Amino acid sequence: MTKQLSLEQIVACGVEEKTATAMLPQLNQWLLSPSAANRWQQIVQNLLKNDYPFALHELLYKTAFFDWDASQSPPPAWFPSNEQLGTTNLVALMDELNISSYQDLHAWSVENRAEFWDITIQRVGIRFRQKYRQIVDLSQGVESPQWLVDARLNIAESCFNAPEDSPAIIFQPEGGSLSVMSYGELNALSNRVANGLVEAGFEVGDAIAIAMPMTAESVAIYLGIVKAGCAVVSIADSFAASEIATRLRISNAKGIFTQDTILRAGKQLPLYAKIVEADAPRAIVLSLNSPLRQGDCSWEDFLSTRDRFDAVAASPSTYTNILFSSGTTGEPKAIPWTHVTPIKCAVDGYLHHDIHPGHIIAWPTNLGWMMGPWLIYASLINRGAIALYYGTPTERGFGEFIRDARVNVLGLVPSLVSAWKTSDCMKGLDWSAIKAFSSTGECSNPQDMLFLMSLAQYQPIIEYCGGTEIGGAYMTGTVVQPCAPATFSTPALGLEVVILDDNGNSADKGEVFIIPPSIGLSNELLNKDHHQVYFADTPSIEKAEGRGQRGRRKYINFS
Repeated sequence: MTKQLSLEQIVACGVEEKTATAMLPQLNQWLLSPSAANRWQQIVQNLLKNDYPFALHELLYKTAFFDWDASQSPPPAWFPSNEQLGTTNLVALMDELNISSYQDLHAWSVENRAEFWDITIQRVGIRFRQKYRQIVDLSQGVESPQWLVDARLNIAESCFNAPEDSPAIIFQPEGGSLSVMSYGELNALSNRVANGLVEAGFEVGDAIAIAMPMTAESVAIYLGIVKAGCAVVSIADSFAASEIATRLRISNAKGIFTQDTILRAGKQLPLYAKIVEADAPRAIVLSLNSPLRQGDCSWEDFLSTRDRFDAVAASPSTYTNILFSSGTTGEPKAIPWTHVTPIKCAVDGYLHHDIHPGHIIAWPTNLGWMMGPWLIYASLINRGAIALYYGTPTERGFGEFIRDARVNVLGLVPSLVSAWKTSDCMKGLDWSAIKAFSSTGECSNPQDMLFLMSLAQYQPIIEYCGGTEIGGAYMTGTVVQPCAPATFSTPALGLEVVILDDNGNSADKGEVFIIPPSIGLSNELLNKDHHQVYFADTPSIEKAEGRGQRGRRKYINFS
């Protein structure tokens, strides 16, 4: 059985009649193929352009897959070619392990967890002052795994394995021009931050907050704090003074980096004033246009002139970052990241997002939420570059930045795509450098995700569902599997999940439980009982047989 299209159907999508008349014969010829996948690939490769109306894209997608068995899976809008497969980090790992399928690789990663993490730690190039003698010690149970036993490291050092002259950050102010900060320049600036902290009297172990937009300077500040042996306190610059004060109190922050104002939709909004209202500890303030509180200092006065620093080596379980849940239902949970957590970020970037040296990664986010630190580690440990746009991502200027920066991996929240689709502001932009998208933070819908794929000649979207307590994702996708819009294709490598119904039985639909241990999973909370939040009243492993892909996140106990 085949399906053919009429001229009227093409024109109804907004295509000019002359163009529709020219494309119709070849289009209907492709639709004669018995293979739905072949029909769609021919259309994508030979016909569809991102300046055609999206209504045409949607019509052709639905027509190509009219006989697809959706009970097995949603119809994929992207299929990896043999050429693409051969260049992926995943296939390189599979070749090393002599594993022939992705499904077998995932099974191996959860059946051989220590070996999986040992190999991937080597592959992403984590640097140690003292190598671990054991990947994980479970003598205290899976609720309290001890990772990288007896190791000494500072995870910030692993962010500087790329050549010094390679781009580390590509950034652009709204309405401005592109600038590049090299790895050597970022290293030097972060060292000046670390030396500045020491010279200002901060001590190893101090918690130091960052409340400012994600800029080249804030990335250097983040890495400088970690190098100095301190812990970053992540605070979103959009928070009210009371919310800032709560996070400063919970973390017992000793200092804070901020700036006087932030630019939002062409308006200058006060930020330093909120820090003062929150009764914050001493502040280092960038872009100074207002008088300072007594005890606060400007960025220029704070920065050390010394651009060399010996990063403080620590045990793997030492805090590097204190992040927070949203706090919408009460006081936010304070979730510490250690020197181990960023390994999860880097490995997810390496395996699931297929980040290679020299790749450019953009993800509109903030250091107040986990995707800010994730972007730093996933990009820099994998020797890529972070692309930062200092403007509104809902407008065409952002899309032009993605084009001009030659971004390879673009991450976002689904509501951003919805805004682009409504305004059609990204129409006709050359996003040919993009190799993959990624989506997180909200639920995706297939129509919007198909639209997103259409903007870059149908590149895959890595759905990325996880949380701060995971250091990355537990459900996601890969570039070695077909990609259907708004669909997960796999649990994250190194992580095992099950779906259970209300009776604790394996089911196709229900609640998702993660089976620990895994690098990335939190071991403690600063202001709540970790066991009660994540482990209490969960079913035992004996009842959790089977696999699953949909539902809410929760840990499962091995008891």
